[in-house]
Amino acid sequence: QVQLVESGGGLVQAGGSLRLSCAASGSFFGLFAMAWYRQAPGKQRDVVATITRGGTANYADSVKGRFTISRDNAKNTMYLQMNSLRPEDTAVYYCNNEYGNLPWGQGTQVTVSS
Repeated sequence: QVQLVESGGGLVQAGGSLRLSCAASGSFFGLFAMAWYRQAPGKQRDVVATITRGGTANYADSVKGRFTISRDNAKNTMYLQMNSLRPEDTAVYYCNNEYGNLPWGQGTQVTVSS
């Protein structure tokens, strides 16, 4: 059964850092390009970063140069290192494949105070 569990969120001051993790159950992880998404209150869920099976990353313009996505296929785990955080990064962060068509996890809340 496919399950995605996000962790690592929290409250941080502007300029701070957080590292998010996404643990995937099941044997699908290595088959897909994966992605981090985020959803702020009252807004749609948007892609933050994607990573191919081989590790090639792409980023939304708003996080380019500040966030780093990575994955460990042997551990079925994906990460998002977030540096130089801004209040506008405040959102619930989710992981999924690049199509967003796996069951969604509960997400992890990231709150950046000014």
